[in-house]
Amino acid sequence: MLELFSSYYLWVKSFHLISIVAWMAGLLYLPRLFIYHCSADSASDKSETFKIMERRLLRLIMNPAMIATFVFGSILVVILHKEIFVSYWFYIKSILVFGLFLSHMFMVKCFKLFQGDKNIYTEKFYRIFNEVPTILMICIVIITVVKPI
Repeated sequence: MLELFSSYYLWVKSFHLISIVAWMAGLLYLPRLFIYHCSADSASDKSETFKIMERRLLRLIMNPAMIATFVFGSILVVILHKEIFVSYWFYIKSILVFGLFLSHMFMVKCFKLFQGDKNIYTEKFYRIFNEVPTILMICIVIITVVKPI
């Protein structure tokens, strides 16, 4: 089985990277939608439009991309297990990726609040939170490419 995965390593890696790009696009865009949604009156057409945009982004792009990222990433771990389990950078990367997952789950919570017209966070909060996935992404890319430890 490992040999089968190994022969498709570059394909798996490519799909993993494509999944990451799609997931990151959503992680960077959804908080922006929340920022704009904060300025819309709850019962307005504008608010309803934001709800549709947020729902489609989350369900059609972010959730599938996150799942695909973890699936293809797990396959890569299976292929490269002898090399990465002895490297500290892999464990740090895993913690940072878990941070992206937690960011995603927090956005799901915020999405549900907006869907019920019960948002409790401010526009400023979402502006600050919008930087969290960016910072995590920068750290993940650096630790994965440079492998400093």
